[in-house]
Amino acid sequence: MAIQNLSLGFSFLLTPLNMIWLIIGSILGTVLGMLPGLGPSTGIALLLPLTFTMHPSTALITMCAIYYGAMFGGSRSSILLNIPGDGAAVASCFDGYPMAQQGKAEAALAISAIASFIGGLIATIAFIAIAVPIARFALRFGPPEYFMLMVFALAATASISKEAMLKGFLSMLLGLMISTVGIDGQSGTLRFTFSIPALQTGIDFIVVIIGIYGLGEVFLNMETISSIAEVKIQKKFSRIWITMEQWKQSFWPMIRQTPVGFFIGVLPGAGGTIAALMAYNNEKQLSKDPTRFGKGAIEGLAAPEAANNAASVGALIPMMTLGVPGSGTTAIMLGALMVLGLQPGPLLFQQHADIAWTVMASLFLGNVVCAIINIPLASLLVRVLAVPPKILYPIIVALAFVGVYTINFSVVDFSLLIVFGILGYLMKKFKIPTAPLILAAVVGGSMEQSFRQSLMLSDGKLTILFRSPICWTLFFLTIFSILWPFFSDWKKREKRTSSI
Repeated sequence: MAIQNLSLGFSFLLTPLNMIWLIIGSILGTVLGMLPGLGPSTGIALLLPLTFTMHPSTALITMCAIYYGAMFGGSRSSILLNIPGDGAAVASCFDGYPMAQQGKAEAALAISAIASFIGGLIATIAFIAIAVPIARFALRFGPPEYFMLMVFALAATASISKEAMLKGFLSMLLGLMISTVGIDGQSGTLRFTFSIPALQTGIDFIVVIIGIYGLGEVFLNMETISSIAEVKIQKKFSRIWITMEQWKQSFWPMIRQTPVGFFIGVLPGAGGTIAALMAYNNEKQLSKDPTRFGKGAIEGLAAPEAANNAASVGALIPMMTLGVPGSGTTAIMLGALMVLGLQPGPLLFQQHADIAWTVMASLFLGNVVCAIINIPLASLLVRVLAVPPKILYPIIVALAFVGVYTINFSVVDFSLLIVFGILGYLMKKFKIPTAPLILAAVVGGSMEQSFRQSLMLSDGKLTILFRSPICWTLFFLTIFSILWPFFSDWKKREKRTSSI
């Protein structure tokens, strides 16, 4: 059955328009991923208005291509400049940059692309194996189950960093507040509009996304614009490939850490950064000579690169099967699909099977396209890193304003864009995570409706939220996600105390 559906997906994918956008998305994602301070979230946010005129399947193919293209490209600046393109590429700095300093930049660029390809390919196969069973199981979800699922997703996202847990919940609450602006869908009451007619329809979460990720990143990077401009970049390379010995050193780390990245990606809020760091630490602990790590060990680059690409595929599973994003980037994609009139979730595989399976097919072909872009064309692409920031950032600002205006053709959105741009800058400056805000802004409306529908079904009794084993499971997972960081921190302290 899966083979038949996948062949159907390939038949839709292999049309000229879809293939063109797959290639364009892969190239754009790679370029945006390698530019310091940008990454998939910013790239998709800036290019969202472009997808509004597309067919939903073409739009989703393009956004997915940008997403995993950025995972491929993020390591380029990590290896050559020691500046990660995005958070998921942080671990690639640890051994990628030392390899470049030792004259092994070609091998580092090659293994990062190979590892990304293998990680993405294995994760895609796993995606196909489990997506349909999850979607069938999700058909048993009613309003109470969906409400508890969204509570779990928000709690997991907010608490994923124990050092910033309070900040994460503050970010989440701010996102929920944003989602309540406008006319209440059930009572018709105006909420938090401040007598501004344009706010009666609510604050479009696309404006929030472009402000936080587009302008916010620009404002933050303006502080380091001079230091980035002074960094010299290697532009000439010999053959970009690896030796057989390097392949042997990297093969098993890639195979071992791909499942780790995939399952971390499926968890709401975890994302590629945690997957990459965990994969790196795992390989360091498994290594016969852990002292090599941080000094140019090729497996220290291969493992996190395989894991972060697997995580990007894993993050698509909860979005497509449950309608709950697995990461900040997939939250943006979910918002775009809702604008296009498509509701991701369990019914997606029944009512829009062509779209679901076309996207799955695109993950296979997209990984091949990204590998071609990032190995033979790597020496050409890395020249983008030499583009002066003084040219790049004004272009991003212009794209942000044009993109926001095309949503509602409202000048009020310009003011909101600037407000959210400043908010995004301040959140990054004070290390307040933005993913909980974005996730809450996107799912807040449907979460509120699920809660109110549950109360209507039970004549106002909250006990309906615990009516089924699914609700109880999600409730305990929510409690676990909040308490686990404290427990793990306590265990580390105990371990340190016992070792003294």
